[in-house]
Amino acid sequence: MNTPLLFTPLKIREIEFKNRIVIAPMHQYSGIKGYPTDWHLMSVGRYAAGGAGIVFVESTKVERRGCGTIGDLGLWDDDFIPHFKRLADFIRSHDSVPAIQLGHSGRKARRYRPWEGGKALDRSPDIDDWDDWELVSSTSDSDPGDPSPRALSVDEVKTLVTRWGEAAARADQAGFDVLEIHGAHGYLIHQFLSPHVNRRNDMYGGSEENRMRFAIEIAEEVRSKWPVNKPLFVRLSVEDDAGWGPDENVRLSRVLKSKGVDVIDCSSGGIRGAPVVSAGPVGYGYQVPYAEKLKKEALIQTMAVGLIVHADQAEEILQNGRADLIAIAREAMQNPNWALDAAQKLNASAPYALMPSPYEYWLEKRAKQVETLIPSTHTEGINIRPSD
Repeated sequence: MNTPLLFTPLKIREIEFKNRIVIAPMHQYSGIKGYPTDWHLMSVGRYAAGGAGIVFVESTKVERRGCGTIGDLGLWDDDFIPHFKRLADFIRSHDSVPAIQLGHSGRKARRYRPWEGGKALDRSPDIDDWDDWELVSSTSDSDPGDPSPRALSVDEVKTLVTRWGEAAARADQAGFDVLEIHGAHGYLIHQFLSPHVNRRNDMYGGSEENRMRFAIEIAEEVRSKWPVNKPLFVRLSVEDDAGWGPDENVRLSRVLKSKGVDVIDCSSGGIRGAPVVSAGPVGYGYQVPYAEKLKKEALIQTMAVGLIVHADQAEEILQNGRADLIAIAREAMQNPNWALDAAQKLNASAPYALMPSPYEYWLEKRAKQVETLIPSTHTEGINIRPSD
């Protein structure tokens, strides 16, 4: 019997994951007024059916102002709960752990979707709450060519902390078992962490301690509203090439761990663009050094993400103690059954047991009937010579 570490169960608090494969939160920008649709059910559903241990629903906003595009999802009202419960229930029904990421776009809100150009959105009569969809941030600075946000007051910052907690409680009611706070990629929490953006001179700006305060208060508030038996993750841009780097994130992660955070999801970039290249050229696993550093120096469990494409690559990361979880993102779009593919390539026992019963039955039957069959994901093709 062969059990690669990638397929060894992992338990955090009282939630057990059947394997170490995580489908990372990936923006679909396809919601309607904050509500998920059948597209989202299909998207997360195929990853759960594909055998991943954890499946994340994309960054879901804690208030209306936090939406990056007209297609962002939201959990700022109880009316959203049953719509997200549909997603969580479906993920769980396929033996995967349902997870959700909570975020706020800050000054990166009110934009066209990426495939529409991604620039600042033009005012439109079709958006009936334009004025309420306000750009806010730590300070009023903006990227060149972008509209300026309004700096949040101290009282407004505290209100936002509360809204994160309220959204976390709704996520629990919807049935999610893992929650992640999005503190990366140049979004609102990162806008407070970054000395490049945060020019405040009050309790939320200036010193590193003050700039970290917003993230820490959110973690405290979310942990107080999120069940003690359920894991809490935080995604950080461990290197943003703008003054917020690995050493700063080690210090923040130590504090977050003391506040009840279990895992740091180690990404990068977002303040001055992405990706960053401080860890070397952008290639396979280019962000893994960030997960390794935080795991070893902050003594916290980490999740590696970023061009982790191949099964042996993922297994090596775990075997060498560089991270505890492996997040697969766009490669899962390429191959929703990545977990099955990885199990076969690593010679794991009973790979088809990862799949729903109808798939397991037919795929296993085919494998027994055709001993020489090589799956399409394992080869470039078959060379067929024309007959003479």
